[in-house]
Amino acid sequence: MSRHRWIKTTLGVAAALLVVGVLLPWNGSRQKQPQAPQTLSVRTPDRQDTEMEMKKTLLSGDINTTRKLLRHDAKGHLHAMMAVLNSSSDGSISTYGEDMKKSHHQLHALIWLDRHNGRSRQIAGAGLDRDAAGQAQPVRSGIQAAKEAVKRGKSYESPSLLAGKDRYFILAEPSADGRHAVIGVFNEQVLNAVEEHQRRNLRMIPYPREGRFKVESVYPNTLQDITVKTGHDNENASHFYENEIVVRFRNQPGKERLEQIRRDLHSKQEGRKLGDTYIFRSGNMNYKQLKQYFDKKWNPLYAEPHYMYLTNDETAKETKAVSVPNDILFSQYQWNLPAVEANRSWNLSRGNKDVTVAVVDTGADLDHPDLKGQFVKGYNIIDPASKPYDDVGHGTHVSGIISALVNNNEGVAGMTWYNKIMPVKVLDNSGSGTTYSVAQGIIWAADHGAKVINLSLGNYADSQFLHEAIKYAYNKDIVLISAAGNDNTERPGYPAAYPEVLAVAATDSSMKRASYSNYGDYIDVAAPGTNIASTFPGSQYAALSGTSMASPHVAAVAALIRSQNPELQNTEVMDILRNNVIDLGAAGHDKYFGYGQIDSYKALSAAQGEGAPLQLWPQHLRSRLESILSRFNP
Repeated sequence: MSRHRWIKTTLGVAAALLVVGVLLPWNGSRQKQPQAPQTLSVRTPDRQDTEMEMKKTLLSGDINTTRKLLRHDAKGHLHAMMAVLNSSSDGSISTYGEDMKKSHHQLHALIWLDRHNGRSRQIAGAGLDRDAAGQAQPVRSGIQAAKEAVKRGKSYESPSLLAGKDRYFILAEPSADGRHAVIGVFNEQVLNAVEEHQRRNLRMIPYPREGRFKVESVYPNTLQDITVKTGHDNENASHFYENEIVVRFRNQPGKERLEQIRRDLHSKQEGRKLGDTYIFRSGNMNYKQLKQYFDKKWNPLYAEPHYMYLTNDETAKETKAVSVPNDILFSQYQWNLPAVEANRSWNLSRGNKDVTVAVVDTGADLDHPDLKGQFVKGYNIIDPASKPYDDVGHGTHVSGIISALVNNNEGVAGMTWYNKIMPVKVLDNSGSGTTYSVAQGIIWAADHGAKVINLSLGNYADSQFLHEAIKYAYNKDIVLISAAGNDNTERPGYPAAYPEVLAVAATDSSMKRASYSNYGDYIDVAAPGTNIASTFPGSQYAALSGTSMASPHVAAVAALIRSQNPELQNTEVMDILRNNVIDLGAAGHDKYFGYGQIDSYKALSAAQGEGAPLQLWPQHLRSRLESILSRFNP
């Protein structure tokens, strides 16, 4: 080894040790302290009512912002349409309208008007004649009001209009030269989707018994039964399949042994295998009976419940500096990117197509125009024969925060320009998944080239099975980022609380702790999580709140760091994220913000050197330490 390289390597080791031992509390740099046993939190009725009211206010804010996003985006498309089609043929106009309808699910109908002769024709979508009872009359009246407005050369925007069980709004735009106009009828179904999603994501409702899931709710790590009556009870509850068990044998079982187990359990199928671990389902035993059976007969390394997890919601050619991108929703709605200095950091790095972020979640809208070209091949754990399409919205929203196309005159801007998303669907259409599916998704992503894994999901149960998958990815030099959870509790949530994972709390636009955000000594950093605008299925956009939205901000900065300096190890990337923050709350590390809110510009500046920890040292100290260590060069 050369003298120069030996000194830099030794400096890096020394710096890392000193940063851990002196500058940071013990749980910060490489390992988190084991979590002390938690007592069950007690919520008074007054506190429950207060928190529920806060969550209702937050939900209302997400719905209202989503409504504004929907209308702003629709106006942008009508303006663009008029600019392109004002002098086009009838055929081109109809083709444009039909293409727009196919790619934008919120568009119900488009009407084209010739203002000189007053004639109009529908060029895309469906009519409202289906409603024979006259319930669509408000929409028809709105269309007539829009026609009257554009005849006078005015734009038009209606209030929300009820037609049967559905709500619509109407926009109208005249052309710049006054020759034509377009009227658009848009549905507001995304508002219902946001409300339903956020009631689950913010734990405003208890976890449901749904479909094929036989779910039991228990106190974490005790398996003492708990009745989940309200959303508040979720913070003390973990959920598992009551007729399934996860088993790790001391020696791998052969076919005869597995067949005997299948017969004993009265199961219709053999155990599912992932790595050295099996999932068994019984036709006639509950979890307690399964546990007794395996412990007594097979003496495994461990046997534990099959837990469920919920949503917690090319080196690029650098172009000229862009501080404010032209994405139409950016300036008005994306407070979160300037809050973490994302715009400023783009002058240091905009990402690299070879640094992939796996979004282990509900899948993604692979056809969203603002995510076009941003995906690498993913995987659907729930249905391996299908592509990982998002049937919930959560994974699409997370993906957009990380990597929605920037400066493309469309929708929102992502944190990175060029990093690709690997969509791994581990949660089903109820927004839930299992230990098995989440672990399998992590391992699949680790084996297929992910450099960063985002986990906007969680449970309060410490599963050895999941932890093994986490350690597998961590040992492959992958940076793992996870949301802390949305129950305003100090109880450690997993996978966020594992020492190999960077745990993320949420802040709001005032840089205060989000009222729903979980907290505790295991929190590493905070990031914006409240009222975050991003992509949503059906070529739409929505505002959601939750630590699920905070986590991808951190995952994106991790990807930018690895793009800036590919030689950094995952531990060094995590150190950079912790040590280059905006310190909030108590000085240094605290249980609400960790080390502070992430700062993308500071982090990328620190990553520019070959050894990231050295960037934290003042130059005169580095020079002095290098001088001392050079005397010991062998």
